[in-house]
Amino acid sequence: MTQTPKRIMILATNGFEQSELMKPKANVEDAGFETTVVSLEKGEIKGWKDKDWGDSVSVDKTVDEIDSCESYDALLLPGGQMNPDILRMNERAIAIVREFDMAGKPIAAICHAPWLLAEADIVKGKTVTAWPSIRTDLKNAGANVVNQEAAVDGNLITSRNPDDIPAFSKALIEMLGESVEKRELETA
Repeated sequence: MTQTPKRIMILATNGFEQSELMKPKANVEDAGFETTVVSLEKGEIKGWKDKDWGDSVSVDKTVDEIDSCESYDALLLPGGQMNPDILRMNERAIAIVREFDMAGKPIAAICHAPWLLAEADIVKGKTVTAWPSIRTDLKNAGANVVNQEAAVDGNLITSRNPDDIPAFSKALIEMLGESVEKRELETA
């Protein structure tokens, strides 16, 4: 029986940390998920790598083209300092984060991306982790902040930095009820 692949929305804009979008995207796609890159404008968004601009990624849809999160199974928020700082100023981007949370769908945020969770007011009472410079912001938003590879609390998955990408990706894949091994068994 063929199952429709689960769909993950990746919400990002210019200045996303290159590895924090590209590697989790590749990991979830390798696990059989479909991804859709959503941004503020059509065209391409440019990553940030090693203190300079990196590669570009094609935008599949804009935030204004997203009527609801109904057709997506999870939300992936890459970090980078500029990316979430720009996104948290966009009302529709924050509304999307809130919609995923209200639907109880997985939200995976790495590095500086938990800023979006604080802006959406969904971290109060939750255990999260993030890049050190935004941990005070998360505490001020009511979160219990820890220092570990991946913090999972309810539907939220958070990680600190690019070194945590394997644990971050694994937590998202597991939360979606899929594992690479299980998928390989089904297709064998």
